[in-house]
Amino acid sequence: MISCDKAAEICNKSQYDEAGFWEILKLKIHVFYCKHCKTHSKKNTQLTALCNKANLHTMSVSDKEALKKTLEKEL
Repeated sequence: MISCDKAAEICNKSQYDEAGFWEILKLKIHVFYCKHCKTHSKKNTQLTALCNKANLHTMSVSDKEALKKTLEKEL
């Protein structure tokens, strides 16, 4: 069985579709037995759904660089 730390790591990876089949299987087994990780996993899933529903976008790399240069000039 995996540790709670490892379960949290896999939960986060699965949120971004980076977890493999065996990792997800291990997570599901762990969550079946661990109340705390079950709660964390459920909240993580809800957060992902809310972010997807909000249609959030990040800054482009070029916008980040421009902002960084602007801030450096002001300092």
